Amino acid sequence: AYALEKSLSVDNIFVFVLIFAELQIPAAEQRRVLYWGVLGALVMRAIFIALGVFLLARFHWIIYPFAALILFAAVRILFGQEKEREVVVNACAVCSTWVARIIPITPVLWGHRFWVRQHGRLLATPLFIALVLVEVTDAVFALDPIAAVFAVTQDPFLIYTSNIFAMLGLRSLYIVLGGAISRLRYLRFGLAFILAFVGVKLLLGDVVEIPAWVSLSVILGAVAASAAFSLMMIPAQPSPQNLEKA
Repeated sequence: AYALEKSLSVDNIFVFVLIFAELQIPAAEQRRVLYWGVLGALVMRAIFIALGVFLLARFHWIIYPFAALILFAAVRILFGQEKEREVVVNACAVCSTWVARIIPITPVLWGHRFWVRQHGRLLATPLFIALVLVEVTDAVFALDPIAAVFAVTQDPFLIYTSNIFAMLGLRSLYIVLGGAISRLRYLRFGLAFILAFVGVKLLLGDVVEIPAWVSLSVILGAVAASAAFSLMMIPAQPSPQNLEKA
């Protein structure tokens, strides 16, 4: 369950990179946004997991909508990269407009502050807009991994703790992968394959029992293979000797 949640959290990083680039948030301030964003995500995911456990305990057929959601997420990851970028750009504009109706916004960054008071007025900084977007997008993207983990286990303790550990490491994972996401262009194929596998596993759960070690092997193998292939396909940089000859 942890391996699955950790793998799918990479999808969040793709979105966070787009948000920070669109709002021009410096790298030093991105960590603060992610710190508070992760804390809020833990609360929201607890609510989603409790709701999912409640529904599955009373309506077994709910696994089919869950499986459909997972398979749709696989298609979205595989073919929706440009659409995802467009959605993030529009979301930044909509979020800024929505927040501005409640509290004025300053376009200037004030260090690590989410709020600033000028001439007696309380203003929201772009850092606060980024935090709101991180929370909203995580709430949307949390549906896929939470639905997927039900294919591995339906124990509420395992589901929530695997989510917690994956989310607590999200900030560190972003720092490691944030600058390398552009080079891991085939990682999306691995994530889509994992979601497709989990979706099918959830659909066939009453017919075929897939051992936990097989699921773990598929998850880790898909991530490793797609990451390795991405690195292999990076064009080689010409050496100084070749440049001198040229």
